[in-house]
Amino acid sequence: MTQAVEVLNRYGTDLVGEPRGSESECTAGFECFLNVVRALGMGSCISEAGGGGGSPPLLPDSNNLDGGKRRRLKGSSSFDYKVVPGRMFLNGSSDVASLYCKQGKKGINQDAMLVWEDFGSKEGTIFCGVFDGHGPYGHRVAKRVRDSFPLKLIAQWDLHHKNKDGHSDHSSAAGSYNSENGFRLVDEKPSDNELDGASTILTLRESFLKACKFMDKELKLHPDIDCFCSGTTAVTLIKQGQDLVIGNVGDSRAVLGTRDHNDSLMAVQLTIDLKPNLPREEERIKLRRGRVFSLPNEPDVSRVWLPNSDFPGLAMARAFGDFCLKDFGLIAVPDVSHHRLTEKDEFVVLATDGIWDVLSNEEVVDIVASSAQSSAARTLVESAVKAWKTKYPFCKIDDCAAVCLFFDSSSELKSAYETDELIPEASIDQSEQSSLLGEKGIGAEAENHQQ
Repeated sequence: MTQAVEVLNRYGTDLVGEPRGSESECTAGFECFLNVVRALGMGSCISEAGGGGGSPPLLPDSNNLDGGKRRRLKGSSSFDYKVVPGRMFLNGSSDVASLYCKQGKKGINQDAMLVWEDFGSKEGTIFCGVFDGHGPYGHRVAKRVRDSFPLKLIAQWDLHHKNKDGHSDHSSAAGSYNSENGFRLVDEKPSDNELDGASTILTLRESFLKACKFMDKELKLHPDIDCFCSGTTAVTLIKQGQDLVIGNVGDSRAVLGTRDHNDSLMAVQLTIDLKPNLPREEERIKLRRGRVFSLPNEPDVSRVWLPNSDFPGLAMARAFGDFCLKDFGLIAVPDVSHHRLTEKDEFVVLATDGIWDVLSNEEVVDIVASSAQSSAARTLVESAVKAWKTKYPFCKIDDCAAVCLFFDSSSELKSAYETDELIPEASIDQSEQSSLLGEKGIGAEAENHQQ
């Protein structure tokens, strides 16, 4: 019984059995999970304990969770992500960004992050992202998306530049801003003024959509990463000049730190948390026979379930991976938005829900604004950890990852990127990586985007 609770505490952040109830509540969720495992034969996700003498362990040891020797992907090369100039994925800072990740108390760190300056060999262009994995292999999915998605985005972006004669349908854009609330409503059509003359923005939007599609396809076909009941969120952005283009899959979040007309600091949420109870998301899920409801012990957390089984209880409406739900309303289509920077905008924060669960947008902006830029992300993560201990003293702290991108590089931040603390889970497994540099012709295979 203790082992069952431990499994749910370790892997239940975004799946059913999140460790906020009693042991009996966790056990009920675990028994439900086992019923589905028995019915669907999902031995790759979890092994049933107590099946006679010498039964296998419930889950592989966390130190060998990936299991055995990994096969090298066909066509892979020795491309070394660690030595790409301007690419940062460990704790540290640069002249324009600060990033920090801290493992929680639920087991292996499933968060990942990335800052890539001069992205795609375009001077001054910056890519940022945070990725929050979930499920038994969520840590591997998050790292895979961190490493592969930016290359797919580069490939699609370059492909669009080569096909300038093509055009995009403005009416199909993913969303626009609601000026009253400060963030874009999901699936709301953009105004003509927002899209007028914004060919670069539309190109990036299409690139985000296609890159996400191919990223999810790669995960589905990956020979070594079981993504059936594991996945990841991803909130990513590209800064080019004064334009920010943000792509959001899941419930990680991007928040802007800016000044109002009185020069007071304020927070503007640039993304919306794509939860299952959002009307458009719930409607899509139910149309595809998925179910959306909350458990009695957590009435504020809506989850996605299979049509005839109380499993897996995913707490988001969009994610990479999680293929057990892809036929029932879960999608990996990004919600793409655009923000034009002004002189009042100071920084943007990308963070996983380990931070947003305990700190408000305003608190996050205040913490970052009052910190030295070189240590802003670390200060933010440490503040979130303290908030976890205060607000949820009996719960295990979630993994926390944050990227702070600053728009005024002439400030006190002078140091070059330095790694101040290595994260074992964030290191790159060379045998996992495949060279995606030849992917620039992939656009010809594009299918219609999921809606």
